[in-house]
Amino acid sequence: RSGFHMNKKTKQQLKYTQNFLQSTELVNKLIEMSNLDKDDLVLEIGPGKGIITWELARTVRRVIAVEYDDYLYKKLSSMFEGRKNVEIIKGDFLQYELPEGKEYKVFANIPFNITAEIIHKITEKNRAPQDAYLVIQKEAAWKYIGYPYYKESLRSLLLKPYFEFRILHSFQKTDFRPVPDVDAVFLHIRQRRKQLLKEKEGRLYQDFITYIFTRQNKGLGNKCKRIFTHKQLKRLARDNGFNMDANPTELRFEQWYRLYCFFADRVSAEKQALVAGAYDKLMKEQQGLDRLHRNRRKRK
Repeated sequence: RSGFHMNKKTKQQLKYTQNFLQSTELVNKLIEMSNLDKDDLVLEIGPGKGIITWELARTVRRVIAVEYDDYLYKKLSSMFEGRKNVEIIKGDFLQYELPEGKEYKVFANIPFNITAEIIHKITEKNRAPQDAYLVIQKEAAWKYIGYPYYKESLRSLLLKPYFEFRILHSFQKTDFRPVPDVDAVFLHIRQRRKQLLKEKEGRLYQDFITYIFTRQNKGLGNKCKRIFTHKQLKRLARDNGFNMDANPTELRFEQWYRLYCFFADRVSAEKQALVAGAYDKLMKEQQGLDRLHRNRRKRK
């Protein structure tokens, strides 16, 4: 009921984009680990063969599944024809408009090669789900979780005031077809019940973190010397248990949050203005690099 035959061409197209779970029993185990219930609206990204979609439809009130591949979309539409609580949408999830002001959850085995883009989209303010359950590459999950699995990254620090991250399950490579070259985990992203920053504070926080991470100097003391006095930074290092020569990735989120609070409350508006726009500048630079890489791939 949950599978279908794919021709050789389709298999080649999907080989580099998505690895499908094979076991209904495993899918049900994952659903049991989640907090999904019969009243939930659930968005699925890349339903593929429909094995997850089918089990979700038995558990929740409504499933919206967004499938990019035309061949799979047609098969899924046929499979779920007459299933009133399942809607199959043909389209690119990255272009799909998320619900605004509506409670929903995400449950998906996502294509590993667009993990960053998907997580960026589902953590948008005012459009984020209450909970997201994602099958993703282990190393990518570690970068979003940061400590205790990995060093904190700019990515993890920018999201942690608003979201909590937890690995619920580690997969065997043989759980998937085709078998991936990388390890995968089941990641839970949950909105904090009480967000640590309001919107205006959030803009200053993201500029503050980005400014320090993108400074060329080595060591936190050198990176922060324009926005903190030496005396301030020495006191902050002592009170928060870090070394002034430390790299930004060596501090935990809690230490960064206390640094930010001091910066927001005790540093002059003139010095706060030095970090303004740091995040937007980084995003523009990254978009330029992305365009350059896309153009190079096209030429190749």
